[in-house]
Amino acid sequence: MPRLPEPRGPLSAFLAERLRGEPGPLGPAPRAEDDALAGEDFHLSLYVLYELHYRGFDQVDDDWEWEPSALAVRAALERRLERRLREEVDGPPPPGRDVAERLAAVLEEAPDTGFGRHLQREATLAQFREFVVHRSAYQLKENDPHSWALPRLDGRPKVALAEIQSDEFGGGRPERLHPKLFGDTMAALGLDRRYGAYLDHIPGRTLATVNVMSLFGLHRRLRGAIVGHLAMLEMDSSLPNRRYGDGLRRLGFGEEATDFYDEHVEADAVHEAIAAHDLAGSLAADDPATAGDIIFGARALVLVDGLLTGGLLEDWRAGRTSLLRPLPEDVAAPVAR
Repeated sequence: MPRLPEPRGPLSAFLAERLRGEPGPLGPAPRAEDDALAGEDFHLSLYVLYELHYRGFDQVDDDWEWEPSALAVRAALERRLERRLREEVDGPPPPGRDVAERLAAVLEEAPDTGFGRHLQREATLAQFREFVVHRSAYQLKENDPHSWALPRLDGRPKVALAEIQSDEFGGGRPERLHPKLFGDTMAALGLDRRYGAYLDHIPGRTLATVNVMSLFGLHRRLRGAIVGHLAMLEMDSSLPNRRYGDGLRRLGFGEEATDFYDEHVEADAVHEAIAAHDLAGSLAADDPATAGDIIFGARALVLVDGLLTGGLLEDWRAGRTSLLRPLPEDVAAPVAR
């Protein structure tokens, strides 16, 4: 288990102190005053509370997971995050005859930051390592947030999601688990592959990309949003991952570093149609009330991912690290072959 990260404000400091103690009423909690889309105290606090439902933390009692007062703090943060997301992306549905076509329109309308091309053609090894650290917040538990939707679906949508998840989880082969493949990439780049190892380096805008998935996945009323999020993730995956793999090859790395990205080029080309039609399209057909949230979830992914990748490019072009702190000096940079 990872250790609790260092606090970034009054609420995360309060939680870090209380969660190390015996489970019980938290008492009055301070408010995270920063931005609900990218704030450091806000998103670290929400991430910590969500992580109680995933792997947990070293020296934090598992009984904290369902402590009512901790859930109340989480719910207050969730309301703020969902409200901000809806303020930013709710609106008229995009054009299209059905949900699958509307998802394609969302992808078509997404702003192009040029991030994938930068990694493919220009990124330095230091920048690529930072990118991998950012993505480790999700990729080391890839598709776990989307799996919360399985018991909330039935029929065709459930089968489609299970088909996608089977591939993500290695198709019955533990050595092909996608989080394991990502860990291999981290190791090839001289990074610490342990789950949660870089929490103190990862900024709030990165944690937001993971928290949005947990928000959608952990609430049955938002099952449409987590389906839309996954559909958009699969629809916008093959080309970026091809570029990431090519970028690593440009830097001299081989299969041990690129296998994760190459795997997604092939797998997600198949998943794209399954996610758009069999998963999202079938859910909207079976339960029309979810159609709006399917688009909301897709747009929310585009928003938070764009804030992250745009921010990374801005930092790199200004000649500064995109992390809260530089990578540890005792982690030797790899020598590409």
